[in-house]
Amino acid sequence: MALDLKNFEKIIGLKFKNTALLYEALTHRSYLNENPSWQYSQNERLEYLGDTVLELIVSEYLFFNYPDYPEGQLTAVRAALVNYQFLAKIAKNIHLDDFIFLSRGEAQDMGKAKEVILANAFEAVLGAFYLDKGYKKSAEFVEKNILINTKEIIEKGLYIDPKSLLQKVIQDELKITPTYNVLSESGPDHQKLFRVGVYFNDKLIAEGEGFSKQEAEVNAAEKALEKKSSKEKEL
Repeated sequence: MALDLKNFEKIIGLKFKNTALLYEALTHRSYLNENPSWQYSQNERLEYLGDTVLELIVSEYLFFNYPDYPEGQLTAVRAALVNYQFLAKIAKNIHLDDFIFLSRGEAQDMGKAKEVILANAFEAVLGAFYLDKGYKKSAEFVEKNILINTKEIIEKGLYIDPKSLLQKVIQDELKITPTYNVLSESGPDHQKLFRVGVYFNDKLIAEGEGFSKQEAEVNAAEKALEKKSSKEKEL
């Protein structure tokens, strides 16, 4: 596995002095349940640190590069850059999912829970790299992998709340307000997964999932906007 982590370092363009930090960053707590003799800790403490470092780097970048943006707009753009779906996408881009230490069950999960694990692991890797190389090198890593997407997110309006955008579009076109209903709930209480449907009048338009009702509603709105965009392209 040491060789694998060297390959991971090559993929992400980072070289750790203290490889134990990288092992810890890639160790999910589920792995320890199946491997109690594993010598490294799970990654939640590094995730906590990485989350803070990431938010500071992104905030600083937006503050200096978008001086005309008010606080609310800066916050919205930052949220689009650091939410777990986007971080999971970045994690997949750097093949993090090929190197993380997971239990067999967690490794087979391909749903929302896996996205959260990948996003958290990305933050843990950043936290580990911050401890290993400091703020400047960490900022370069974030700029290369995350901040490079800022222009596209702003130009396409991807930072706008999908529920607000869907409501505006549908009110303008159909003179109605989308409504949301919980279709199902599953999973344990500490990680309950909600499935929510978005309706135009009584017609189900799209379904979304999330670990809260709000998150599921946002996901359903995103799916509805995607469907609308696809239909428009077909015309």
